[in-house]
Amino acid sequence: MRADVAFTASICGVVPTWIKATRIKAMWVAAALILMAVPAPSAAQTIGVVLDQATIAKVPDHTSTIVVGNPLIADVSIQAGGAMVVTGKGYGVTNLIALDRAGKVLMERQVRVRAPSDAVVVYRGVARESYSCAPYCERRITLGDTKEYFDVTLEQTGNRNGRAQQGQAGLGVR
Repeated sequence: MRADVAFTASICGVVPTWIKATRIKAMWVAAALILMAVPAPSAAQTIGVVLDQATIAKVPDHTSTIVVGNPLIADVSIQAGGAMVVTGKGYGVTNLIALDRAGKVLMERQVRVRAPSDAVVVYRGVARESYSCAPYCERRITLGDTKEYFDVTLEQTGNRNGRAQQGQAGLGVR
């Protein structure tokens, strides 16, 4: 009966509401199916690393060149045994491409650099200071900190490391 009514009504140029609703539902279902067919970026395609830390990833066989989109975000060094060390240099996302000798792309991954979980950021007005709290809070050199705070912390860290190296040299340790 409905088919007859729909056919008759559509001949007159009037489409019943239930047919319109069915068409809209069908369009939503079709759109959902199309979106499901498009592959979403998976966690396997992303290399996650914490700022100032490193992670290990596998290098594809026959790789001759590694390209890092933005070396200010991540750095890569190749190790023996088909491993690469990916180090977080700055916040953000970049890409990493492995090529063979002929220039064929063997692998392409995103590298996502995130903040460490022990970081605490203190704002004093517009001034920003970062601390590493694990378990006690100590100054940390972090991108985005106020220039004065960053420079003082960097100088203190440099002095400390220099003195530690001098102490090792005095002990004959190299």
